[in-house]
Amino acid sequence: MIVCETARLRLRHLLESDAPFILELLNEPDFIRNIGDREVRTLEDARRYIQHGPMVSYSQHGFGLFLVELRDSGRPVGICGLLKRDYLQDVDVGFALRESFRGKGYAFEAAQAVMRHGQEDLGISRIVAITSPDNRASMNVLRKLGLEFERSVRIPDQSRDTQLFTPVVRSLLVSKGNPDVELPDEEREADRSADAKAGRPDR
Repeated sequence: MIVCETARLRLRHLLESDAPFILELLNEPDFIRNIGDREVRTLEDARRYIQHGPMVSYSQHGFGLFLVELRDSGRPVGICGLLKRDYLQDVDVGFALRESFRGKGYAFEAAQAVMRHGQEDLGISRIVAITSPDNRASMNVLRKLGLEFERSVRIPDQSRDTQLFTPVVRSLLVSKGNPDVELPDEEREADRSADAKAGRPDR
């Protein structure tokens, strides 16, 4: 089942036949270091991972981790989707790409499409994200998606904290031009542009 598409990517439900790709992805050193060791070592392990993870989530929540593939060739490049974890109040967006497909903007493209799907099609008003403290590449994608670091959280059965990123919510005081609230230069310029387009005087 195709969930959403972008200019370059297609996101669809994971199938048991995707086990060879999942086996490779989950055993890449960066996946184990930044996300965790899922102890998937064989094709049968990979099939069980798909059956008891994404497929169960599709049934229970209507969303989960999806396969990300290139539209022009159907070649799989990673996974991306929405998750409902027991230890988080909100739904979060997650993604992981094979090393050979990083640095091409695919993670942002897929995650943006998934978040739009969650908000517009599923009615999820708030989507957050978590990432390991040293995963700078992931943090850059999350900030580009409009999420910012809020606090550290401890994941059950993990020895270290992870970082929670949440949507940036502009204070009403800021939106009303409160002089005591300072904005970064780029945000101040964006506000001026928005004010001009809306016909409001620049403050």
